Amino acid sequence: MPRPSVEAERRPQILSAACSVIASMGIPALRLSDVAKEAGVSSGTVHYYFETKKDVITAAFEFNLTDSLARREELLHSGKDHLAILNDLVESYLPNDELSVRAWKVWLALWAEGSRDPVLQEINDRLYGQWRDVVTGVITAAQREDLARAGDPADLANMLIGMLDGLAVQVLLQSPSMTLASMRATCKTFIGDVIAR
Repeated sequence: MPRPSVEAERRPQILSAACSVIASMGIPALRLSDVAKEAGVSSGTVHYYFETKKDVITAAFEFNLTDSLARREELLHSGKDHLAILNDLVESYLPNDELSVRAWKVWLALWAEGSRDPVLQEINDRLYGQWRDVVTGVITAAQREDLARAGDPADLANMLIGMLDGLAVQVLLQSPSMTLASMRATCKTFIGDVIAR
């Protein structure tokens, strides 16, 4: 099998590094030299792929969601019923490992900066729409299987996603009132009491 070209590997390497830097430093403090150091490449290599800091940031947000959805693809095609898939999706989004915590911190940075930046607002709307579509699709399929209550699946997805986001922020801020275990239990209760039949 032919080895992928360095160029095909380099862009994701840089974007993964950018996500790590965003998660640890935030957007205002991010420098392209920090991204280069994290990626183990020269600053010139970063500039070869991205002209500006803004280009790296916007591409990193796209990469963060695409990577996150790709890591859940196996769950969507597990062969389980769709209510079980919904529970598995939620479990996989809990900030309970290094990669998930990093992804959540990138989202937090996007939301913080997006409140002042129309370009990031558009990116958030588009990327968040993809995640919302995934959750809505799983709920719709669970309704077809007669495992979920009737109701607008998009509304149910918005309720679940909004709850996930709010709880995750509290967990990331290490609130003693919202531990990871409490978040997990709250999400399971919500799915069981509000979505499941």
